[in-house]
Amino acid sequence: MNVPLVLTEFLDRAVALYGTKTAIFCDDRAFTYNDLNERVNRLSHGLKSLGIKKGDKVAYLSPNTVEMLEGFYGVFQLGAIMVSLNIRLKPDDYLFILNHSESKVLFVDQDLYHLIIPIKDKLSTVETIIVHYKDSETDEICYDEWLSKQPNTAFEREILDENDICSLLYTSGTTGNPKGVMLSHRNNYLHAMSAMHHIRVSDQDTLLHVLPMFHVNGWGSPFYYTANGATQICLRKAAPESIFKALQEHRVSVMHMAPTVLNALLQYYDQHKITVEQNVRVVIAGSAPPPAFISRVEKELGWEFIQVYGMTESSPLSTVSTVRSHLEHLPEKEKLSMKAKAGHAMIGCQVKVVNEHGEEVAHNGKEIGEIIVRSNGIMEGYWKNPEATMEAIRNGWLYTGDMGTIDENGSIDIVDRKKDVIISGGENISSIEVEGVLYDHPAVLEAAVIAVPHEKWGETPHAFVVTRQGHTLTAEELIAFSRQKLAHFKAITSVTFVEELPKTASGKIQKVHLRNDYWKEHSKEGKFVN
Repeated sequence: MNVPLVLTEFLDRAVALYGTKTAIFCDDRAFTYNDLNERVNRLSHGLKSLGIKKGDKVAYLSPNTVEMLEGFYGVFQLGAIMVSLNIRLKPDDYLFILNHSESKVLFVDQDLYHLIIPIKDKLSTVETIIVHYKDSETDEICYDEWLSKQPNTAFEREILDENDICSLLYTSGTTGNPKGVMLSHRNNYLHAMSAMHHIRVSDQDTLLHVLPMFHVNGWGSPFYYTANGATQICLRKAAPESIFKALQEHRVSVMHMAPTVLNALLQYYDQHKITVEQNVRVVIAGSAPPPAFISRVEKELGWEFIQVYGMTESSPLSTVSTVRSHLEHLPEKEKLSMKAKAGHAMIGCQVKVVNEHGEEVAHNGKEIGEIIVRSNGIMEGYWKNPEATMEAIRNGWLYTGDMGTIDENGSIDIVDRKKDVIISGGENISSIEVEGVLYDHPAVLEAAVIAVPHEKWGETPHAFVVTRQGHTLTAEELIAFSRQKLAHFKAITSVTFVEELPKTASGKIQKVHLRNDYWKEHSKEGKFVN
């Protein structure tokens, strides 16, 4: 008889093999996998008492806490669907998502409850709100009190099929409303089996949850680290100081994060020279930093750098940038360049780069096309949005909207999002390539490049730059620097210096905000770049 590929099996395995292991740390609390399982059962009993049934939606608005972690398994035992909410949205965004998803119960952290107050009376399907870490300021149900009243006995689970939807995750829409990505137990299960192999997860690992668990590469990781009985550290706020403290106190061996967070850790290390004795792997999702950045991480910090690529619609990871054994003989510069790419397909994934006719581009690292993916992790579709589903998935392939090249070794390099490619005088310019050059300047801490209008060339690259503390830099100096390093048509033509760049909760730079603000300001003034 076939065993269905359902996610509750992962916690079962951890309890059976690692039940007495101290496995979860959250603030000053510690839990074994047996403790976690007991809390999960109480949660499932509590949800059942609220009338939650198979297929119902249960929403979470929470930072990385044990309450968030146990939500996955507590919700799944009922066959219900978890709706994990981005903690950096606005009240109207939550109103749309909660109503569109038809969520019935909302768990919300006390620190985030103020975002729900303005929309509470407009929620059409939410029947119950339960607050984590509740204080006296709210009149909602207190999670700890509610959970303690539930039975701790084993929960009689709903019969699950591996094709049942388990997660409904809303992508951050840059235009219009966000779309709800439907992922099944099978999607997440098979993704976990592939990802744990490529990231080399074992029961020796201690994972620090840096990426938010609602995030594309954050909610996937609890499944495969739990399945392997790894220790997990929940971190409410991912500040450099707290990350280094956890690295030392808990001997953290692996972290998933965005490049901007890793950059902040490098800056903190420069100032404080923190000693971390154990081996550490950092799994980076997002625009790959330049090779020089990777070299600093591996030589100065002594950490192993692993670039991955994926998106919510693919569960999420599809490629990994580790150097394969038969290429280890390459010069260090070439290996660093390989690590800076999105990489090669993970087991169970097929990844291609195709032109506008659907034909594969040449494997020469030069010809640009759209990255498409086919795997067991591809979403079931967008919730209540068949048109968008049909546009994204064609003939079984997910069209990612990311533009890239593929080299003779089969390594994919992302050059840009379709909408972020700059077309200047008929030439395509990768904003990521330009940013990589700007990061080489010693005074540049962070950089983001967008297209701005130009009377002669149509549009040209414009840089938003955060300078390093104690450094000075002029626009003229940086423009000249980029012209030295790049073909002139790729060089930036103007610069805006800012205190900080807008970012998502995972640390990804939000170019859409930079673009909108720039165009709004300059259209008011009637300006064009000359």
